[in-house]
Amino acid sequence: MIPQQRQVLFLLVLLGVSGEASEPVQFSVVEEMEKGSFVGNVAEALGLEVGELSNRRARIVFKGNKDYLQLNRRTGDLLLREKLDREELCGPAEPCVLPFKILLENPFHIVLAELRVQDINDHSPVFLETEMLLKIPESTSPGTVFLLENARDLDVGNNSLQNYTISPNSLFHIQIRASSEGRRYPELVLDGTLDREEQSEVSLTLTAVDGGVPPRSGTAQVRVLVVDINDNAPVFTQSQYEVQIPEDSSIGSKVVTVTATDIDAGNYGEISYTFLYPSENIRKTFQLEEKLGEPYLREKVDFESTQCYLINIQATDGGGLTGECTVMVQVIDLNDNPPELIMSSLTSPIPENSPETVVAVFSVSDLDSGENGKIVCSIQDDLPFALKLSVENFYTLITEGALDRESRAEYNITINVMDLGSPRLKSEHNIMVLISDVNDNPPVFSQRAYKLYLREDNSPAVHIGSVSASDRDSGINAQVIYSLLPPKTGDLPLFSYISINSDNGHLYALRSLDYEAIQAFQFTVRAVDGGSPSLSSQAVVQVLVEDENDNSPFVLYPLQNGTAPCNDLVPRAAEPGYLVTKVVAVDIDWGQNSWLSYQLLKATDPGLFTLFAHNGEVHTARPINERDTIKQKLLVLVKDNGQPPLSTMATLNVLLVDGFSDPYMQFPDAPKEQVQTDSLTTYLIISLTSVSFLFLVSVVMFIAIRLWKRKKDVTDINHFPSNGPFPGHLVDISRTGTLSQSYQYEVCLASGSETSEFKFLKPIVPILPTFQGNEDSIENSTLRNSFCFN
Repeated sequence: MIPQQRQVLFLLVLLGVSGEASEPVQFSVVEEMEKGSFVGNVAEALGLEVGELSNRRARIVFKGNKDYLQLNRRTGDLLLREKLDREELCGPAEPCVLPFKILLENPFHIVLAELRVQDINDHSPVFLETEMLLKIPESTSPGTVFLLENARDLDVGNNSLQNYTISPNSLFHIQIRASSEGRRYPELVLDGTLDREEQSEVSLTLTAVDGGVPPRSGTAQVRVLVVDINDNAPVFTQSQYEVQIPEDSSIGSKVVTVTATDIDAGNYGEISYTFLYPSENIRKTFQLEEKLGEPYLREKVDFESTQCYLINIQATDGGGLTGECTVMVQVIDLNDNPPELIMSSLTSPIPENSPETVVAVFSVSDLDSGENGKIVCSIQDDLPFALKLSVENFYTLITEGALDRESRAEYNITINVMDLGSPRLKSEHNIMVLISDVNDNPPVFSQRAYKLYLREDNSPAVHIGSVSASDRDSGINAQVIYSLLPPKTGDLPLFSYISINSDNGHLYALRSLDYEAIQAFQFTVRAVDGGSPSLSSQAVVQVLVEDENDNSPFVLYPLQNGTAPCNDLVPRAAEPGYLVTKVVAVDIDWGQNSWLSYQLLKATDPGLFTLFAHNGEVHTARPINERDTIKQKLLVLVKDNGQPPLSTMATLNVLLVDGFSDPYMQFPDAPKEQVQTDSLTTYLIISLTSVSFLFLVSVVMFIAIRLWKRKKDVTDINHFPSNGPFPGHLVDISRTGTLSQSYQYEVCLASGSETSEFKFLKPIVPILPTFQGNEDSIENSTLRNSFCFN
C-alpha cells in the first residue's frame, strides 16, 4: 500500500503544479540563422547578475533532450547551437514556439521560457501535380467555376502563397477562394461559350505567387478538354463522414466507404473517386480505391503525431461533372509510449554526515495523452531517499537524513516511472550513489588488554609481540598510528625498556631484562587515526618476564668459602638412620629453575652414609664399626631443575667420635708424640677465638644482606606462580634453602694436644625472618653439630 499511496500523492502534486500558470520568458530568432548566432541575454531577462548564472549552475533544458540553444554562463548570452528550420520544427503552425526551461541548480529554481522562430521566404509555391486535366462540357454556361489543384508553400504569414494568375486567354480567368483554414484555392471561371467543334482543347499556364520580398512563384499546366453535354453531376449520400480508428490499426485496413450516385446513363453515369486537394501527409498515410470509394491505410497512424485527418474526396462522372464530400478520421490514442526520464544532474559521492541533500534532478514525460500521459514516480521503500516534485514534471531525489558509510557505502537506486494508462507502461532508470567517508569512528583495538611474554636475558631490539587496532573508516581516516603513552610519575623508565613501531604496532624490547630484578610491568598504547579531527583509543599491555635458568644453586651450609674445613661429629654408637647433617642450598631463579636435588657423588666410605635427594639430609646407612675411618669426606652435587640444569659442589667433613664428652678427640693425621706447652695453647686459643668470632660475624652479615635483598624484591615486584606440577623428588625451596627442621649447632675448638682442650658451644645460624608472598618460611632453628678447627 505504501508505493500506491506515494504514487497517488505524486499525482496530486503533479496535477496541482500543472494547474499553476506563469508567464514564460520570451526569446525570438529568425530561421536559418548560422550556428552560434546571438539570441538574447538570460541574465538580463531574469534580472540576475551575470556571475549568478555560473554560481547557480544555470542550464537550458528542452523537451525531448534537444539542444537548440547553448548558454554562456560567464556572459549570460544565449546562442544558437544549430541552424533552425521553422518548417521542420513547426510545419504550418504559426507562431512557431519552442518551449524550454532555464534550470538554476543552486538554489534549485526553474524558469519557463519560449523561443519563437520567425519565418523567412525560403520556399517557393509548389504544385503537387504539374499538369491538371479538366473536362468541360461544351454546354457549360459562362460564369461556371472549376476547382483547380492548389499550390503548397511551406512558409507562413506574408511569405506564404498569396495569389494565382493564369496565362492570357479569351475563355477563362482565375478567382481566389479562401478556406476557413486560411488556405487559398484557385478556381477557373469560364468567361465565354465553348464550342467543341471549333476548339476541343485549351492549354493554360497557372502561376502561384507568394508575398515574400522578393516574391517566389511556381507553375502548373492546365489542359481543358471540351466534351459533350452532361447535365447531372455525382451526388454523395453524405456530405461529411466521421470515423474513428485506433492508432494500432494495421497497414492496408479499410478506413471507410463513401458512396456517390449519378442519374445519367452510360459513360456519364460512371463514377470514379479521387482525393481532392490532398496534403502530403494524407497522400503518405492513405490510398483511395478509385472505383469503390474506399480509403485504406498506407502506413501506420500515430496519435502523438496527428490526432485528426480531414480527407476531401471528389466523385467524377464520365462527363466530367463532380461532387465532393469530407471524411473526418479521428485517431484513437492507445497507451503505446512508455514514460521517459531525462536526468538533468546527479551528485555522487555525497558525504555520509550531510543533512537533507539534493542528489539528482530529473524530468519525466509521456507522449501519450489523457490518462495514458499521466505519470507517477517511485523508488524502493527501503532506502533513505525520497522523491520530491518540484515543478511541471521535474523531480528532485533527496536524502532523508544523515547516512552511515560504514553500514552501506553505496546505493543502487532504481527510479520507476509509470503512466496511468491501460495497460500501464513503465520504465526504469538506475543510478549509483556513492557515500564518501567522514572520520566518525575511532580506532578499535583487537583486545582491550594484551599479555605478552618475554624471556629474561633477551637480545636488545627483540620483537616481543604486536598490538593491532582497526578503523571502520576508509582512506586516510582509517590510517592508524601507534604510540606509547608516558608512564605515570614514579613508574619504571618505560621508554628505556620498550619501543613501538608507529606503523604496524610491533613492540620491541630495547634492552636485556633480568627476571630476578623485574618480573612484570605494564604500559598503555595509544592508536590515533589520520582523520581531521583525529580520533584515538587506548589499550593496556602487560609484559611478563619469563625466568631463565641463569643462576647456579648457592650452598649456605656448609660454607664453601675456602676457610678452614667444617667438621660434623658423629658418635660411633649412632644407629642406622642417624641424622648427621643437612646440606642447605638456595637458587635465586624461579619455578622449576629453583627446584633443587642432591646427589652424593663421592665418599670415603660410600656405604656408610646415605643422602636424601629432596632435602639434602645426610643419614647413617649402617652401624659404625671400628674399621671405619675416623675422618670421612663426602662430595655432594646440588643441581637445579632448569633446562639445562646448573649445579654446585659441596664438600662435607665428618668425624667419627666415641662421644661428645671425651676430653680430647683423636685425629688420624695428628702426630701422637706432639706435646704442646701451656703458652702455645693459650696463643692458639686466643687465635681460634678471634677467627671464630670473625667467621660468625661474616656469616651473620652475609645472611642478613641476602635476606634484605630478597625482602626488597618481594615487596617491589609481583611474582607469578610457576606453571606445572612440582616433582616429588625435588624440593621447592622458594629461596629459603632446605632448612626446614630444628637443629642445634655446637662449635668445638681444640688444639692438637692430647692433654689440653677448649670447648665453645654456640648456635651458628641466626633466626631468619619469614619471606612474603608464596615463599616458605625458614623456621627458627639450631643445628647440633660440631665445628672443629685444627
